[in-house]
Amino acid sequence: MSDNTVTPAAETPNAKPSRRWPAIVVGLCLVAGVAAGMGWLMKKSTAPAPQLAAEKLGMSRPDGLLETRSLSQLPKDLLAVPFLKETLTEDFVFYYEAHADRLGLIGSLRRIIYEHDLKLQDTLIEQLFDQPADVALWRGADGRLKEFLLVMDRGGLAKVLEPLAKVALDDSQLSKVADVKVGTDDVALYQLTYNASRALVFGSHGDKLVVLSNPTRLYDPDSGVTLEAGGVSTKAIAALLNGEKLFPEAFGLPPRAPEVKQRLSVNASVLAMGYQRFIPNFAGLRFDMDDKGWHSFLAMDELENQPDFDFKPVWQAMPMGASACVALPLAAEQQTPLLVKLGAEERAAQALTEHMGGAAGLCWYADSRLYTPLLVASLKDEDSASLDGDLGKLFGSMVGAYEGKVDEHAFPVVEKQEGQSHQWQRQVSSSFGPYAAKAAENPDAISGKAFMRVSLARHGSTLLFSLDDKLVDKALGTLDKRFPPMADVVPKDLLMPVYFGPESMAQLMQQETLDSLPQDMEPVFYNAAQTYLIPKLRKLGGYGKYALTLPEGSEPDGHWQWLPLEWKAL
Repeated sequence: MSDNTVTPAAETPNAKPSRRWPAIVVGLCLVAGVAAGMGWLMKKSTAPAPQLAAEKLGMSRPDGLLETRSLSQLPKDLLAVPFLKETLTEDFVFYYEAHADRLGLIGSLRRIIYEHDLKLQDTLIEQLFDQPADVALWRGADGRLKEFLLVMDRGGLAKVLEPLAKVALDDSQLSKVADVKVGTDDVALYQLTYNASRALVFGSHGDKLVVLSNPTRLYDPDSGVTLEAGGVSTKAIAALLNGEKLFPEAFGLPPRAPEVKQRLSVNASVLAMGYQRFIPNFAGLRFDMDDKGWHSFLAMDELENQPDFDFKPVWQAMPMGASACVALPLAAEQQTPLLVKLGAEERAAQALTEHMGGAAGLCWYADSRLYTPLLVASLKDEDSASLDGDLGKLFGSMVGAYEGKVDEHAFPVVEKQEGQSHQWQRQVSSSFGPYAAKAAENPDAISGKAFMRVSLARHGSTLLFSLDDKLVDKALGTLDKRFPPMADVVPKDLLMPVYFGPESMAQLMQQETLDSLPQDMEPVFYNAAQTYLIPKLRKLGGYGKYALTLPEGSEPDGHWQWLPLEWKAL
């Protein structure tokens, strides 16, 4: 197994709490205070990305891409990763084999075959899904990858499917919706309705079968309709039916090598959760599977005045014991208009963006919360005390919320200085805060059941920020050498952008899951989590710590440069 073979995980399940985060505190503080207030603002790539052939034909850039030798083997291939086999088990495979949409589609086709006396085998669906395929994926309105466009090599099934077209005008679930020109041939596109309200569009030509999951995404470019996210034109469908490979180009990928059984690529727009504009270096992630196992890759985009990839200052400041961490290079430029729009004073915003440089990192801890990570960023100057006045103004103008019970509409900023550190802190009411309202100096002023102490600190040339003041205090102790740093456990001479501590992560995920499912309000889901999820998290906690490292001297050169990620056991 190669060094960059994925041993702990190829993907991470997303926690989906049943409650909403506090809109004012987390929205304002995390987005404005962390992203803008800390200067996590970078330049765009040196040159605009070239327009893709797919875009010229009227197909929006996919958010994800799966290229597979056999679609039906994908769930089982994922279980080849030891960690996923332990945590997902066979239930993962059975879930997709028994999914309602899959069963509904199979049932509809079998009814059509039976009622119209078509000479098609009962194993048609299984044969179809056992063929090579490319699947482009787009996010739906909820942000999840759900819309898809499938291109499949039908092989010997080409003529088997032809009888379906003959019954299209005589069946309640099957109808013709459009014609496309493929070379000199006119090819019909059909819509199949199943499970009452679900539908898909498909067409076939030669050895190609194209399936679009949402018929409303299909449009005729000659009709004047404009391209939308996830939209696919009839011209793009025709090109795919003609054998053109439109998907890999969108991810900067060469043709899939014969030895690669599965290749899964995900755009950074999915993984960055709306913060992509602040991290333009990061383009995407990719996972390949061959006979040696799974391998992972990181895609990077080149930036103008590309900064050095030096994350050592981040790991020197981060306290030991993190659940997960990510570090990114900074290429800050003046973003005064954006910061001002978010509430910053113009002079303070300009001063901050002029002093930002180096790298920034984000870590989550089991003794904190999922929504209160610790941010560490670097300043250009060794002695940045001259910036403190502007930092205080920036913090005061961007962090805080209307409390409703205090005359100032926000609690005052508490400022303190000790040695090399200068800290600003503001109390913010929030039902999700770590402190109960009764613990406040003036409990009656808290407009809720709990509150946070949002903190910003400068220690020499290091900036620290978190919604959890205890993490900032611990980081200050780390910089003062009173607490061990992450640098003591991560590889010394390797470029590490990602750290993963399964035991600590399992504790954090268990805490968040059970906290979002109060036993007295959600007894069914709480018991289900206790029965099924918690044992899986305990297995996750049994794995050792891992560092994801890049090759020495890695630096992006152009768009979508894929760099191998190596998993190092610590």
